Amino acid sequence: MVLSTDNLVKKYRQRVVANHVSINVRQGEIVGLLGPNGAGKTTTFYMTTGLV
Repeated sequence: MVLSTDNLVKKYRQRVVANHVSINVRQGEIVGLLGPNGAGKTTTFYMTTGLV
């Protein structure tokens, strides 16, 4: 496993912007986060990379 997260949760005040996000990426896989505006894609990326 190159990248693994389990049940990430992020709240801004009382608003949940990422709820129980789990990601598993194996070596050689290419993945993308897809969803509408405001779905928490960027926040999930930032949490995974340690920027938030």
